[in-house]
Amino acid sequence: MLVKTFSAAVTGLEATVVTVEVSISRGVQFHLTGLADTAVRESRDRIVAAMQNNGYKFPLADITVNMAPADIRKEGSGYDLPLAVAILAADSKIESGMLGDYIMIGELGLDGRLLPVRGALPIAIKARAEHFKGLIVPRQNIREAAVVNNISVYGMDSLADVIRFFNGDTSFQPTVIDTRREFYEQQTHFDFDFADVRGQESVKRALEVAAAGGHNLIMIGPPGSGKSMMAKRLPSILPPLSLAESLETTQIHSVAGKLSRDTSLITQRPFRSPHHTISQVALTGGGLNPQPGEISLAHNGVLFADELPEFSRSVLEVMRQPLEDRKITIARAKYTIEYPCSFMFVASMNPCPCGYYGDPTHRCVCTPGQIQRYMNKISGPMLDRIDIQVEITPVPFNEISKAAPGEPSEAIRSRVIGARHRQEERFKDFKGVHCNAQMTERMIHRYAEPDAEGITLLRTAMERLSLSARAYNRILKVARTIADIEGTENVLSHHLAEAIGYRNLDRGDWAERAL
Repeated sequence: MLVKTFSAAVTGLEATVVTVEVSISRGVQFHLTGLADTAVRESRDRIVAAMQNNGYKFPLADITVNMAPADIRKEGSGYDLPLAVAILAADSKIESGMLGDYIMIGELGLDGRLLPVRGALPIAIKARAEHFKGLIVPRQNIREAAVVNNISVYGMDSLADVIRFFNGDTSFQPTVIDTRREFYEQQTHFDFDFADVRGQESVKRALEVAAAGGHNLIMIGPPGSGKSMMAKRLPSILPPLSLAESLETTQIHSVAGKLSRDTSLITQRPFRSPHHTISQVALTGGGLNPQPGEISLAHNGVLFADELPEFSRSVLEVMRQPLEDRKITIARAKYTIEYPCSFMFVASMNPCPCGYYGDPTHRCVCTPGQIQRYMNKISGPMLDRIDIQVEITPVPFNEISKAAPGEPSEAIRSRVIGARHRQEERFKDFKGVHCNAQMTERMIHRYAEPDAEGITLLRTAMERLSLSARAYNRILKVARTIADIEGTENVLSHHLAEAIGYRNLDRGDWAERAL
């Protein structure tokens, strides 16, 4: 008897429907075809135990299994459920009439329990696109899959539940989630708030400008000056995710297996802070079984690199292309996958190896050569992609104890949202451009060209401060953002003056002052 069930293979962020064909005839062998990996080939042993522990015998027959299309590699344990159901149906233990209406995914425990798998959300999206009636997933995956509307999603606890579902022995209800209600209810709660930050007004202003324009930022200062503390509060002032951005971000985390059991949609912008010992593959993605890397997990959010010079230089340099293109293409001998990675890059670093150069309360013990080598760990092309560079000095204890609570994130966020709305209106005719940081050179000349007074100021600054030519476009982008925060149509000289002040590492005298 020949029976077909349906599952799906996830490649990158896209799912492909996989047809599981099972044919039973006289004999005693088990054949599995269709480019299956080790985890899929081992599924027979799990299925045999799961059937026995649920009161069913594995058929003593010649069983041939084909997983089509055969040219797509089948990886992971998510095919256990459709394989087991197809074998039971071919052995006349399950009614086969409804099998063609559902996609099934799930790993089987030896006791028949359904265990969670990765990629339930993109599979649910594919099931709806292919007009399947429903999707059957493990109970732990139900919330992420049920955010897709216009398709019935059933969360099952065990193989026995699935058998009863297809045989009509028990009535099961699909899970329904009010996606929009949950999405908007959870957008305004943050664990960190800028109200906790006392002092450091200039740095908070730089972070506001960075958030308003989507600019990359680096903070340079001694230990204890508040670099990490302020970076962690950056998501609280970023504009809220749109529903489309939330769905895209959730897909990435679903494929990576990073969603918790109670999560349906990611409603806040991601904040990823990888350790400086991270490898290139862990950062960019890939591997034997391709997975998104940290830069893709930070998509639509923030990637924070604490102690930037401690990262391997090769790891830092591999980020140069994703920072420009906002996507990463991973090409290997057996596959080519593209992941989105549009994120704000925020970094922090000490000014020298001991960390205390420029600190009024500590004496720096580094030699000039050590300081120079430390600063040279970050290449010019990498700095070229960082729009805002600010120095931080520690706030003295007397000022910390006397200072009033800082401005809350909610107030800062309202200004950021206002600036982003102006940018979205300005760039509505340009596909893929949503903020000032994404402007091309032609767009800079169109929307951020200063007046004669501004040109004079910019020329003077570049000559006196020895600013490089690469700083020119960055300054104009940042100045455009500052003007948007103020609600000004044109870029004025005081906008340029503030933007020039955010190019500390581009100054020709910076290294000399450090020496």
